[in-house]
Amino acid sequence: MDTFGLYVVTWNVATAEPPDDVNSLLQLNSPKKPDLYMIGLQKVKAAPLKFVTDLAFEDSWSHLFMNTLAPLGYIKVSSIRMQGLLLLFFSKLEHVPFIRDIQVTYTRTGLYGYWGNKGGVSIRLSFYGHMLCFLNCHQTAHMDYASQRVNKFESILDAQTFDTKNTPRILDHKVVFWFGDLNFHIEDQGMLFVKNCITNQQYNLLWSKDQLTMMKQKEATLQKFKEGPLDFHPSYKFDLHSDNYDTSGKKRKPAWCDRILWRKQLEEQHKDEFPLKLSQEFYTSKMEYGISDHKPVIGIFRLELRKIYETPLVQVSAEGEWSADFDALITYSLLQTFPSSAWDWIGLYKVGFKSVSDYITYTWVKDYQVSFTEELFQVYVNKDEIPVLGGECVLCYYSSNLQCIVGISKPFKVQESRVAIEEGLVPENISGLDETVAS
Repeated sequence: MDTFGLYVVTWNVATAEPPDDVNSLLQLNSPKKPDLYMIGLQKVKAAPLKFVTDLAFEDSWSHLFMNTLAPLGYIKVSSIRMQGLLLLFFSKLEHVPFIRDIQVTYTRTGLYGYWGNKGGVSIRLSFYGHMLCFLNCHQTAHMDYASQRVNKFESILDAQTFDTKNTPRILDHKVVFWFGDLNFHIEDQGMLFVKNCITNQQYNLLWSKDQLTMMKQKEATLQKFKEGPLDFHPSYKFDLHSDNYDTSGKKRKPAWCDRILWRKQLEEQHKDEFPLKLSQEFYTSKMEYGISDHKPVIGIFRLELRKIYETPLVQVSAEGEWSADFDALITYSLLQTFPSSAWDWIGLYKVGFKSVSDYITYTWVKDYQVSFTEELFQVYVNKDEIPVLGGECVLCYYSSNLQCIVGISKPFKVQESRVAIEEGLVPENISGLDETVAS
């Protein structure tokens, strides 16, 4: 059994631009870093012109998380955006060849299903062979709509399907995470009582009137979902840039609107050759962020599993010396059968790259390679595509059918171009220059 850390974030950002720093949100100062980050945002600013620009060039929130996590060895593996709903999935690079079968989808529930201001976006994937699904939702608002929120959730479960035989629906996956601004409120209790309970950290006195807790008692779909104890400040509704609950004329009652739940399929004892255990280690709201009327909520999980596969699908290597002075050679071989395609490609990336699309250049694989073979294949990268300044790089084999990276080379050094140095186009000793600039 191997153990992995999973860090889940949900945050209704109320159309605000990102803060300068998300180190505390992601707990980057912790000595033990998680293996995976799943970040679900709601109400990302989606004005028409901005939304089109974001789709073309990545939104400011995605840029912030990528710029923060890439230097620590994480890449953005997948993402999906539906108007204000955004779901980002990051992984340590070492796990990326073992994250496969990635599919994304979305469901609109606003304006009778025609508008995407409310609804759900999901990413499903295979992690070392175990099928996981992550669903980020923004549910209907207002105190009186608890039943409608459950109905909308069930409609999302019915509507979302995936192109696969074994796990065509969300609940078919071994583990499902459901999180977001679920918009459940605290019923009956008066404002003064609620605030006193929060001040005195007597949160348990409010649990029985939490709408999601109440709905779980009578809705069969919800009963299989687990949630950690609500031993933290309710995440809604705050005055901006403060820890004060709503002091406006509306004086909204505090509520645990932002939640993280999970559901794990039961394993028949002694029959599952590849078991998976899941436990939550931490669940809280992050009070230090004030750009929204919601505080972000995080859940830290421990995944313990037996890997169904441990070998990458492709072995890829950089052969010989690499520089912009001559064409470079790549060799690759298929280690297992998989649906390879003429549209597969091998990308050249700087060490510390941010996402699959963050390549320097790429080359197509051999177009007649369609099945398993032990033969070693060769492809070339044109010297004009190789950076003249050189640097530490890796090669990644991308499968168009599986929509993911299935093989990564060992890091290797691309040398500075001698021709460029001799012609005075770049200064000599680039590495030394970089170090001087950095210092």
